[in-house]
Amino acid sequence: MVTLNVAAVPSINCDEVERKIIRFLKREAGHRGVVLGLSGGIDSATVAALSVEALGKQKVLALIMPEDGSTPREDSDDAISYAEELGISYRIVNITNATRCVISSVASGENRVAEGNIKARIRMLTLYYFANSECRIVVGSGDRSELLIGYFTKYGDGGADVLPIGGLYKTQVRQLAKSIGIPSRIISKKSSPCLWDGQTAEGELGIDYDQLDIILHMLVDRKMKREEIADQLGEGGDALVDKIKERIDNNAHKLRTPPIPKI
Repeated sequence: MVTLNVAAVPSINCDEVERKIIRFLKREAGHRGVVLGLSGGIDSATVAALSVEALGKQKVLALIMPEDGSTPREDSDDAISYAEELGISYRIVNITNATRCVISSVASGENRVAEGNIKARIRMLTLYYFANSECRIVVGSGDRSELLIGYFTKYGDGGADVLPIGGLYKTQVRQLAKSIGIPSRIISKKSSPCLWDGQTAEGELGIDYDQLDIILHMLVDRKMKREEIADQLGEGGDALVDKIKERIDNNAHKLRTPPIPKI
């Protein structure tokens, strides 16, 4: 990996961002309440805490959806512990049987990514079942870093009615999480979609979030040219910028509604 010698992503005013997200959640979900997937990671914990602050404990339902073989016990334990700390209702829905049923019905050969996406989509189906049953809306926990590069499953963890932290880079989510009191054990944990054993986001992406966010900031916010960014990154920077830009371009469809022809 290259060593970055450039300014970091701008720090956020945590109090101001918190107020904006709370107003957003009150406007979008205040009269109905929300259901969210609580994974034991920083993004979902942050969204859960903000939802409670905006709507009150009684209007927040957390689903903890482990799958045997890919969900670390530590993550489930952290999710349960944090739901109890927040004082919100939670349900544990093990998706192992549903996942195996679908995979055994459709899979013609082993494909780790395709099978992992099935797990993400089963979690989405489960969230919407409870949302429909209890007249709630689904709150997603995608952050801006993952949305921009398409690091989510289309119609899986990308399937939500609102994305409260979708405007924050991962490094900014860490700032906000610390500010609102998310436990340090959750903040410091390596992010993972938990779609297969041992998966980590940074390991799969081949870059850590500190580096990724800086490059995204230069590409998207400052609209710097590839050559300028590569120059600032130093040796190996050009290949890294190309890799991230390719991810943005190839996954842009995930952020759009399906195209419709003009008739």
